Amino acid sequence: MKVLVIGGGAREHALCRALSLDPEVTSLHCAPGNAGIASVAQVHPVDQLDGRAVADLAVELGAEFVVVGPEAPLVAGVADAVRERGIPVFGPGAEAAQLEGSKAFAKDVMAAAGVPTARSYVCTTPEEVAEALDAFGAPYVVKDDGLAAGKGVVVTDDLQAAVDHAAACDRVVIEEYLDGPEVSLFAVTDGTTVVPLSPAQDFKRVGDDDAGPNTGGMGAYSPLPWADPKLVEEVLDTVLQPTVDELRRRGTPFSGLLYAGLAITSRGVRVIEFNARFGDPETQVVLARLRTPLCGLLHAAATGHLADFPELRWRDGAAVTVVVASEGYPAAPVSGDPILGLAEAEAEDGTAYVLHAGTRLADDGETVLSAGGRVLSVTATGSDLTQARDRAYAAVDKITLRGSHHRGDIALKAAQAE
Repeated sequence: MKVLVIGGGAREHALCRALSLDPEVTSLHCAPGNAGIASVAQVHPVDQLDGRAVADLAVELGAEFVVVGPEAPLVAGVADAVRERGIPVFGPGAEAAQLEGSKAFAKDVMAAAGVPTARSYVCTTPEEVAEALDAFGAPYVVKDDGLAAGKGVVVTDDLQAAVDHAAACDRVVIEEYLDGPEVSLFAVTDGTTVVPLSPAQDFKRVGDDDAGPNTGGMGAYSPLPWADPKLVEEVLDTVLQPTVDELRRRGTPFSGLLYAGLAITSRGVRVIEFNARFGDPETQVVLARLRTPLCGLLHAAATGHLADFPELRWRDGAAVTVVVASEGYPAAPVSGDPILGLAEAEAEDGTAYVLHAGTRLADDGETVLSAGGRVLSVTATGSDLTQARDRAYAAVDKITLRGSHHRGDIALKAAQAE
């Protein structure tokens, strides 16, 4: 099968890497891709928000299957444009993708489906914001209603900071604070059948011990040794399946990857947010452990045959991803610096490897340069979290990027508790 992946980050590199290892995939393309993706797929320039351009490229390449990675193209209707050309697509249409594109829409769907989530108010005026913040009290949770690349949420005890964030957004959702650890659970769905993947945990704050501002994610690990063994089944029954059923009832079936960000609170599981695509950096660790060939799974969802797909198989052990970020990230990331040691960081046996997020090739066609805030996702597997962590950090230590930084505590507490 000839496959085209849309996107150019570490998530898409993880997807392309997994697809390249699938014997069903005979030809792999990615647009626009990045310097790392170019090593496993043929890359092509494209405006990934232009549905017609993406569909034209798919037709030109003779692609038999398209996988849309990021959220912005999905909300922009890129999957719809490709489907209209008769090509199967993994990713929801624009209407269903509003589950991520609008926090208010997601809250409405959850209310209709009886999905447990935080109490919330949708606010459009300073007066509504003040009233909602006063009703819930600190810690204040303020979410931009629209897409914000994982950085539209502020959780703070500082009332003025909460007010300022709300003022910078057209419309916000203000929620009660949810206590307890957070879990990311992905599910592949064809709009009817829902197949959950292995849960993961990511680290949103920029610094160790969850210090500093929110980011797009500084690392992740899977599986979760501390989680209730019945967690996945519970979330499938109370969150994922009801949400998919409600969207189908509305006439906007959701086909693709449904991502539930969850809080395991003292009162039970609550949904923090939904995403309409694979999450980054959790994808990196989940796909590192997935033994089932990826293309067949995604294609079954795209073509409505997920109910007939065999039970998923997983590798034993654990996976850890550590994100290497550029100087100044997340406030003012610096780019254009050379990255050294990438080949040295890769383990010959495949237990450690580097996924590119914000990179590009220099004019010499060989030197890899930083080109974004989150530059690399260094991923490793092991027999347990301790071994996976050791391998990931050993690989990170071999990489040189001026001014770069990373967290040193990814999966540390979970590994100590194993």
